[in-house]
Amino acid sequence: MMDYDSIVIGGGHAGVEASLALARTGNKTLLITLTKESLSFMPCNPSIGGTAKGHLVCEIDALGGQMGISADANSLQIRMLNLSKGPAVYSLRAQIDKNAYHRNMLKVCENQENLTIIEDEASEILTEERKVVGVKTKSGLTFSCKSVVVCVGVYLNARTITGTVIKEKGPATFDRATLLTKNLADLGFEIRRFKTGTPPRLDGDTIDYSKFIEQKGDTNIQSFSFLTKKTPKNICVCHLGYTTLKTKQIILDNLDKAPMYNGEINGIGPRYCPSIETKIVRFADHDRHQLFLEPETLETNEIYLQGMSTSMPSDIQKQMVESVPGLEETKITKWGYAIEYDCINPLNLYPTLESKPVSGLYCAGQINGTSGYEEAGAQGLLAGINANLYNKNKEQLILRRDNSYIGVLVDDLTTKGTNEPYRMMTSRAEFRLLLRQDNADIRLTEIGRSVGLVDDVRYNAFKRKMKSISKLKEEIKQSIKPSKALDEFLARHNESPAPKGITIVNLIKRSNISIFDIKKELGLLKGYSREVLNQVSISVKYAGYLTREEQLIERNAKLESRLIPDDIDYLNLKGIRMEARMKLAEIKPKTIGQASRISGVNPADINVLILQLKN
Repeated sequence: MMDYDSIVIGGGHAGVEASLALARTGNKTLLITLTKESLSFMPCNPSIGGTAKGHLVCEIDALGGQMGISADANSLQIRMLNLSKGPAVYSLRAQIDKNAYHRNMLKVCENQENLTIIEDEASEILTEERKVVGVKTKSGLTFSCKSVVVCVGVYLNARTITGTVIKEKGPATFDRATLLTKNLADLGFEIRRFKTGTPPRLDGDTIDYSKFIEQKGDTNIQSFSFLTKKTPKNICVCHLGYTTLKTKQIILDNLDKAPMYNGEINGIGPRYCPSIETKIVRFADHDRHQLFLEPETLETNEIYLQGMSTSMPSDIQKQMVESVPGLEETKITKWGYAIEYDCINPLNLYPTLESKPVSGLYCAGQINGTSGYEEAGAQGLLAGINANLYNKNKEQLILRRDNSYIGVLVDDLTTKGTNEPYRMMTSRAEFRLLLRQDNADIRLTEIGRSVGLVDDVRYNAFKRKMKSISKLKEEIKQSIKPSKALDEFLARHNESPAPKGITIVNLIKRSNISIFDIKKELGLLKGYSREVLNQVSISVKYAGYLTREEQLIERNAKLESRLIPDDIDYLNLKGIRMEARMKLAEIKPKTIGQASRISGVNPADINVLILQLKN
């Protein structure tokens, strides 16, 4: 038997972050993956970030994770979404070279001290007295360990569906895993069946781009990693187009052939990323739907047809594609498909992502019922952090809803559960003005440092930034004396004059003036990075809203810090409704705050629970 501190099962985005977090905190770590070719592979859209997802990537980076660094290094185009809205919902999104990203992550893992990678299939998680003691593999090997992180993605009993063509395969034709589902069920996990999908890929040389709207990348914007010194270059362009009434009619005429509607697919699909068939049926009044042409890698001409996820038969897919202006003569290189897979009920987990049935067993990524590379990476990082703390008999980390999107994600999963593939959205975060991308390092770097993931290079860069912010906040308190230059500046920006002068902070507060205008046109605030200027500007312009959110967090802090004993017998608590008692007993909340967010537990139940704890 070979000994390890921790074993990670699965080498996707969750598995890689978990493995690196464990190895970097000094744990002898084994990563078991079906094939190295699938390590950090992007079988669906080759992009990272997007609405709310960009927040997750920045938080992964702030905690000392890898995804943001590798995304910046392998991006083809980078854009900031939602710039017409407030900074709370600004979301960075990058089109990624999927082949280069995979190779980059593989190299990082292979060169990581304390990390060993083997190609095999985990067949059984070994336990003694409901504690993890090891893992067996299909090839007959047995490894001992203190903790296990399960990150099997969409590979468990996966099958892909394109019309009547059904393959017992994982994504992108990789082999599936078949042995672990029964073991997880035997250990006490509730198994579910979910579904996701992917669109056809096109030969870029056969597309008439003149019929599409060019979508260029942005410059001078934040990158994912706080360590990236220069904004990644925009190497490629994407294109926007639309389906037509003909597309709609083709789908409606062939719904009986759609596996989503003829009973072939039983798994529950994502509501927020539906197939084109579902869009046509659900939004019957819409005559067209957006499509994006997105490059997958510099190594081929293959184009990802974002917005046309489908499991229709290949001949129908061909008609659908050819009905789009600009794609009349295009060649399809890969057919779209749906994929069904096994996952667990995330209510089987604590907010640390440790399982309730077995101590030392953690689950992260799509096995927990989520969708998306970013959600997976965030969970993998947290699971890896906590597996390390478990190994060292230290208190485990719970990220809160008021300090991170990762906290919102994990709390939603482990407190509310999910009946469909969960996707992170800004609307899920009640404190989203405080949980911005630009301040992820301010919120989380100290936490990453405390758990041993933030190294000296990152931490020293963080301290320099904080020092610069403090200095700038003092500098903007100074007054600008009345002058012709000031009058002309205010007039150019349609702002009222300041005959007695004005402080820089009050100038920043004016609606039509940005901190960058002050620097460029008045020659002030020199020597500060764009990142620092932006941070201070937001703190000034949105001071009232930020104060309001901070006060709300402070009011909720008592509930969030009020711990509930692990051995409390909820079913025998008097004065609480039976439905609430059953929900509390199932979820086993760690705090009064978490208990208050459980569906089926009302404020009266919480009040009684607080009284019971006092007694």
